[in-house]
Amino acid sequence: MSSPVVEFFFDCSSPWTYLAFEEVQRVARETGAAIEWRPILVGGVFNAVNPSQYEARRNRVAPKEAYVAKDLADWAGRYALRIVWPPAVFPVNSVSAMRGCLVAARNGRLVEHARAVFEAYWRDDLDISKPEVLDAIRARCGLDRDDYFAGIADPEIKAQLRRNVDELIARGGFGSPTTFVAGIDMYFGNDRMPLVRDAILKLGQ
Repeated sequence: MSSPVVEFFFDCSSPWTYLAFEEVQRVARETGAAIEWRPILVGGVFNAVNPSQYEARRNRVAPKEAYVAKDLADWAGRYALRIVWPPAVFPVNSVSAMRGCLVAARNGRLVEHARAVFEAYWRDDLDISKPEVLDAIRARCGLDRDDYFAGIADPEIKAQLRRNVDELIARGGFGSPTTFVAGIDMYFGNDRMPLVRDAILKLGQ
């Protein structure tokens, strides 16, 4: 029997996605599932099907904001991650960083690159839209500088990122992180990872 496949649609600009990024790997190790990484631009998803996210940012509710900070800290503690909230730049333009994930994927380094982006933004409070920050991430992952930045500007890389966004929307997704088990079973959010694990295990029964 082949390993179940988990598709993980993600944008590094979301702290909840950082949590899920690490947890989905633990789930995969425990269950023997394979992960198919699908970088997206969550802003493109919001623009198309979930504009209420922008309205929520404009109309912040103080008690809810305080709870979000607590909730995020609780989840970060559970996974032994450090997350700065809010970061100095939020929301951040993650276009180049997410294209960089696709460039890294060409070189078998997507996980290393995505983790470095998450850590730079959420742990170290760096602006991942800046070329010098991406250059340091690129170097940390052992990626060639010229190839990396040429890849970010490559029309095919740009098109692939757009295709990932369009596919997620077509399949009913509305944000990041979105996880699919066996192609059709969709889960949204980091807190759904236990359900993802259960769904994978059911496939083996």
